[in-house]
Amino acid sequence: METPTLVRSPRSSRPSVSRLLRGRILPHGLPARFWTYLYLAPMVLLFAVFTIYPLFASLGYTLYQWNGIGSPSNFVGLDNFAQVMKDALFWGAFAHTFIYTLVLVPVQLCLALVLALVLNNPKLHFATFYRSIYFLPVVTSPAVIGVVIQILLSNFGEDINHILFQMHLINEHIDWLGDPHFALGVIITVGIWNTLGYNLVYFLAGLQTVPLDLYEASRLDGASSVRQFFFITVPMLRGVGMVILILAILGSLQVFDLVQVLTGGGPYFATEVVNTYIYHEAFGNFSAQATQPNIGYASAASFFYGMLLLGLSLVQVVMFRYAARQRSALRNNGKSER
Repeated sequence: METPTLVRSPRSSRPSVSRLLRGRILPHGLPARFWTYLYLAPMVLLFAVFTIYPLFASLGYTLYQWNGIGSPSNFVGLDNFAQVMKDALFWGAFAHTFIYTLVLVPVQLCLALVLALVLNNPKLHFATFYRSIYFLPVVTSPAVIGVVIQILLSNFGEDINHILFQMHLINEHIDWLGDPHFALGVIITVGIWNTLGYNLVYFLAGLQTVPLDLYEASRLDGASSVRQFFFITVPMLRGVGMVILILAILGSLQVFDLVQVLTGGGPYFATEVVNTYIYHEAFGNFSAQATQPNIGYASAASFFYGMLLLGLSLVQVVMFRYAARQRSALRNNGKSER
């Protein structure tokens, strides 16, 4: 009995799809990663045109006194930077920005962590619905939020003042956005509520990476929920928490939209932050002070503030690395003593 002979079909000279995807065989000898770069090209092009080019173009404008009309011709050199460093309004705006960051970041991070712990509980019903509710202010336009807050804090109708007055919590109506003593506090409160969803999502993502076996083992050893939080949750979130802290600080130092919509930097510059200061110098501010547009001066203020933020970022990185080295040194000393 003859053994049947297996006849193999001749191999096709055309490369397979898998070879096209895995290898380097592409039309005209292009590498496989070419398509990756091709897909990224539109985003890179838009980023270069609308971010990189304006950045370097505005660097040239810092040397001129220019109102944005025509071509800059009044060369002033570094005088714009010298005026920024001597301007009391700029440093007042910087102080307001620093106060905004100093209050908002710790309060917001603590609230976000507490809410993340609650929403991460598997026994909580409708957890997805609650997450959407807390994240909703993030996707809402700051202009819309500002208009609604202004209506709620206005001095007519059923506003916040009317409710507080009926509850006998205040004796007279308060101009929340028109009183220099309250305006910045209102903006900070709205800012905490508006951007809380970002940090909440970040902390939720970090909590979901913590192994559940650690909690189960500690529960068997008799650890309470408080001890689990301080000895399991906090150490496991240390890396993510550092990133969240840096992002929160940088984001709060760049506050602009809420301030511009709610108060425009007033009253009497009581809520002026650096970004609104730069905006008013660039496009003019005829409400609080007759300021003519000066693109060159605003560009200088923007670059000077950018250098300050860069310095603060470097200080944060150095401090975090120093803290990490100290923790590793203490850990190594503990192991050597054992």
